[in-house]
Amino acid sequence: MLRCVRPARLEDWLRVRYFDARIDISSSGVYPYRLNEICSLTGFAFEELEDLEFRDSPSFGQERLRQALIDRFAPRSGHAPLVTHGSTEAILLAVSALVSAGDEVVVTSATYQSLSSLAESAGAKLIWWELDPGSYTPDLDRLRTLVGPRTRAVIVNFPHNPSGITLTADEYRDLLSIVDNHGLYLLWDAAFGELVYDDAPLPDPSTLIERCVSFGTLSKAYGLPGLRVGWCIAPDQLLAEMVRMRDYVTLNTSPLLEEIATRVVENGDAVLRPRLEQARNNRATVARWLEDNIDVVAGLTPHGGVTVFPRAVGVKDARPLCEFLADEASVLTVPGDCFGHPGRIRLGFGGPEDELRDGLAILADVARQWGAGHRPM
Repeated sequence: MLRCVRPARLEDWLRVRYFDARIDISSSGVYPYRLNEICSLTGFAFEELEDLEFRDSPSFGQERLRQALIDRFAPRSGHAPLVTHGSTEAILLAVSALVSAGDEVVVTSATYQSLSSLAESAGAKLIWWELDPGSYTPDLDRLRTLVGPRTRAVIVNFPHNPSGITLTADEYRDLLSIVDNHGLYLLWDAAFGELVYDDAPLPDPSTLIERCVSFGTLSKAYGLPGLRVGWCIAPDQLLAEMVRMRDYVTLNTSPLLEEIATRVVENGDAVLRPRLEQARNNRATVARWLEDNIDVVAGLTPHGGVTVFPRAVGVKDARPLCEFLADEASVLTVPGDCFGHPGRIRLGFGGPEDELRDGLAILADVARQWGAGHRPM
């Protein structure tokens, strides 16, 4: 049972600023598509919706969309998808079904807050798996020391939000082995799972282990945050428990949105490809910017996703800097305290290249003056 939930620091920060900023280098997803672009990429004619009947969708989502998810992610027998209002609802339902007061839950630090606060609100004790403070490299040997008799689940997101680091294939297998050998559940946030640059995406954990729930969304790599369609893949028995909670929350998703989402998932590669190429080019821009501005920012080029999490050199708390950028320069970033690391700034590079270049240049200029003890006028 969920209790009082902590305020969502990231959402509180973005709630108004997200709509007011002239330059957005904060967002964690690729640049949003327009409906006509989706129709062109998927071969979907909008007229196909004319006869759509606005009745409730099934609790688990319409069958054609669920089959498209099965075809794309290939879960093993006994696992199936549940279509949800973004991956956020799936995380809420999974935590509600799995976590009870007195459980211990291992969570990465830094992390996307939903992955920690919802478990905490269910009465779990959070055990922080601190990633390397310089590189955010995951230490699997350290994880082994954190798992104990009261551990219920390990909750992670790779590629990692906010740093963009990810696991190698060997590290992934090691993680799955730790979870499986201890009889734990893995809650695997794969919001950026298909948005990788150097290697193939890691397979869904449901293809390899039994006790797992993976979360996906059209908001990040697919450029459809406003569609609010996500999913999870989980064991059938657990899905039945999750749906019981859903009966008191949202019941189902919109048949209209599910129709569009179905075409997107069925044509996933076509939708992903243009935004992944844009993100790859922008990633190179970020890498050069980090190298050229080592006097004011210290960070590593991300391996996946479209966020990077550099340290602001000489700045213990980056929030005032981010506030100045937003309020005076109309450049939106995210202060690191939204992820529990106040000396850092989360930057997003999924948008237009010219906007990214302009935003990074302004950030470096302001940070340089800030570090010298001046407040830009």
